[in-house]
Amino acid sequence: MAVIVGVHGIGKYNYYLEAGRSATGAAEAMRRKWDRYLHIGLGGEPRAYFAEIAYFSHLLHDGDDGYGAYGGDAPRKAMELQAQQVLVDWARHLGVGEHVTGALKSFTGWLLERLDSRSAAFAKLFAPEVAAYLTDQARREKSRRAVAECIRKNRPKVVIAHSLGSVVAYEALWAEPDLEVDLLLTLGSPLGMRNVIFERLLPAPVNGRGERPRNVKRWVNIADKDDIAAIPPALAASFTGVDVEQLVNLDWIDFHTAEKYLGCPALDPHLRPFLA
Repeated sequence: MAVIVGVHGIGKYNYYLEAGRSATGAAEAMRRKWDRYLHIGLGGEPRAYFAEIAYFSHLLHDGDDGYGAYGGDAPRKAMELQAQQVLVDWARHLGVGEHVTGALKSFTGWLLERLDSRSAAFAKLFAPEVAAYLTDQARREKSRRAVAECIRKNRPKVVIAHSLGSVVAYEALWAEPDLEVDLLLTLGSPLGMRNVIFERLLPAPVNGRGERPRNVKRWVNIADKDDIAAIPPALAASFTGVDVEQLVNLDWIDFHTAEKYLGCPALDPHLRPFLA
């Protein structure tokens, strides 16, 4: 019996398009892949680990390349500025361009040129999707509700949330206190990223500290040492109730993919009790 619900991260809109603009089809395609990825890490006989992947990427997009509820040039430009600001604030964590000033658009173009190819490709997905989620309240509520409804429908023992999905899952679990989860496993989480995500969380941190959702019994956070989304990789300094932190070394190129995280042996001792 599948006892896990997954919550995906950035850059998954292509699943929606490939499924004929079907969120259900996108979720099922991702579930099959995540089952294979997790099997690599856990071994044994192939099986269905995930009941469902909570899919929300389509809720952050208006079209093939658009983010947010534009509805015209002015909203589009506003969203572009929000994404550029996210990019600048994120890049400061990498020590890139801290002392550069100038027009925001020119500055962000300069930043992308300075980044190596893997970081630039990541930034082009991360900045607009994070901006769409955090600055468009309607999109945020719909995304959070989609994750909450998936958890409510499947009643999993475990929620595995990757990347931006850890932010959506965190807020969904806080917003719906009836959704009881034995284990929240966050992978490559940007929840603690200051000036980008942390201060904007709902509920807002109190005195510089967030808190484990009260309907979650145990919280395990795993981050790759080279993951530029998981800044800082450790969450216990920012959140009360993180039971286990583990820094891993996955792959210096694929530093943020769900495939690498789910195939990591570090997940085994935390998941094994739920898979007997």
